[in-house]
Amino acid sequence: MTTPNPPPLLSTKNQHTGNLNSPVPYRKDINGLRAWAVLAVLLFHFKIPGMEAGFIGVDVFFVISGFLMTAIIAKGIEADNFSIKKFYAARARRILPALLVVITTLLILGWFFLPDVDYKALTKQSIYATGFVSNIFFWREAGYFETSSNERWLLHTWSLAVEAQFYILFPLFIMAIWKIKPKSKTISLGLIGLFISSLTLSIIASSWQPQAAFFLLPTRAWELAAGGLVFIFSRKLYLPKKVSTALFFTGCGLLVAAMLMLSKNYAWPSGWALFPVLGTALIIMSSQTKSWLTGNVVAQWLGDRSYSLYLWHWPLMVGLYFSGLDNSSAWTGIAIAVSLILAHLSFHFIEAPTHHYLVTKNLKTQSRILVLGALTAIIPATVILSTEQHNRIAPEIDLIASEASNRNQKAFECRYRLFNNSIPGCVFGEKTGDVILVGDSHSEAVASALEASAKNNNSGYIYYGGAHGCPTLNNLANVKTKCVNYNQLINEKINTLPTSIPLVIINSSWGELFSGDDLKNALTETVCSYTRSGRTVYLNRPIPSMPVHVANTMSRAMLFGKNIDPIKVSLTDYFNVNQKVWDAQDQAVAQCGAKVLDPLPYLCDSEYCYGSRDNRPLYFDSGHLSEHGNKFITPMFDKIFEEI
Repeated sequence: MTTPNPPPLLSTKNQHTGNLNSPVPYRKDINGLRAWAVLAVLLFHFKIPGMEAGFIGVDVFFVISGFLMTAIIAKGIEADNFSIKKFYAARARRILPALLVVITTLLILGWFFLPDVDYKALTKQSIYATGFVSNIFFWREAGYFETSSNERWLLHTWSLAVEAQFYILFPLFIMAIWKIKPKSKTISLGLIGLFISSLTLSIIASSWQPQAAFFLLPTRAWELAAGGLVFIFSRKLYLPKKVSTALFFTGCGLLVAAMLMLSKNYAWPSGWALFPVLGTALIIMSSQTKSWLTGNVVAQWLGDRSYSLYLWHWPLMVGLYFSGLDNSSAWTGIAIAVSLILAHLSFHFIEAPTHHYLVTKNLKTQSRILVLGALTAIIPATVILSTEQHNRIAPEIDLIASEASNRNQKAFECRYRLFNNSIPGCVFGEKTGDVILVGDSHSEAVASALEASAKNNNSGYIYYGGAHGCPTLNNLANVKTKCVNYNQLINEKINTLPTSIPLVIINSSWGELFSGDDLKNALTETVCSYTRSGRTVYLNRPIPSMPVHVANTMSRAMLFGKNIDPIKVSLTDYFNVNQKVWDAQDQAVAQCGAKVLDPLPYLCDSEYCYGSRDNRPLYFDSGHLSEHGNKFITPMFDKIFEEI
């Protein structure tokens, strides 16, 4: 999120020092709009009631950035004095100093307080954030609105990456179309084309590839282009006072409507983002520089500090989550207050001084200083990521925390290489074997337990793992296309295997997407399709799910000196959740001759199923057994090989 600075930070720019003179006059209304945008994001992240759509603040910032950058580039090109080097330098000295201080602070604090698995994650995020490609990194990691995102210290830098990528490519785009025909109309047409194509892609991708649509520049560029169009069309447009006032309040109304109507449950950005984007565009176009809504003292104060506030508030929110205080109203209030204090300090002691210092230097010196600053974050992070650090924190805490990454990498990779038809399936054990294992991510979580059992019996198995969140069922009506394709491919591959491989084990999560009868019919049809080919099918009863992320909850409780009750789920709750799955499996047993494998005797007592044993987690999250935990169900698989 990049914001224009108030006059004190702009006054020293001059041509002699090689810096870009800003052609954009300071506007209090835009500064105030930044304040409302960052406030919305902050309150959304801190889970303040009524702010469920506060994430639209980022969309507001994108429009503002598009407006300001188009103004700088278009005016410079038209006046034949635009320097792309000076443009890049101005953006770097605006973004980098405060960002590097935040990253360095987190790396220092993380050394003393984060378990190894969490600290390595932070260092990796730091490298990507410093290189302004964190949006690509987080796109591949997890969705923005998922609970696991609360553990990513630098998740908020995704928007900085989007803007930085825009800053790199946008002047090249404008310069290229200007060469085609050097007229303002050419820029207008180029922006309209960018707006329409990116918006169309955003609408399509938000349903097809929602994480990519949220994080990546091609599906966000239309929001920045919208700001550019506002500049192009408004600079020669005279609006009577009544019209500009009407535009201003219409824009405010669209933003309020977005706040009231939208939530994280909507596909985003998609077409829904037109509400905040058009609202912001109308407010900027109206140029209501004297409006109390944006010109009041508080709004101006927040607007000046909006960039620093954006940078500092998210790590504080993650800190609350790590310490288990995120649901505390008192601690949330303290974190918000600290965010404001840090934003003020950052603005006065980092943003302003570094800007005043850098603009007195020539471009080459500026570049050297900024590159050196970036290296002070990247080099330590790279070293930490590639080496082992000992005795940072208590080893028993590290052992528990490491269980969060203790999963079968071979099985994980096998699931995601399935569409490569040259791979005939992953073989586990001593030989190709007598068993076929299929399923979603829950099959991956038991793969090594089955392998241990196979080796104990001098056997092996072939693994065909499906996609995460895709139950192993045929005829998946009303389920995403990805799952249908995966399951069809699995069936095709299994059908090519000789029937001399007599057994199929299905371990999957079935219950979330279906009613009881739908699940019964779909599972029975799937199982019978295998038994009709002469194979015996074993159905894994559902593994008990825990109410929290086991490894993280245990390690962080120890880290902060808290006592925590054993993580467990009652058998009553287990059956309340899984009864329809048991019923569906029982029908498949009755009609198709399937058999069942029951993990409960190995993970539960007469009342509870447990998330840990001997103070070590059995799960790498809340529902998937870790490589340590799944060994407790190895005896469950032994009877399969004993029957062969």
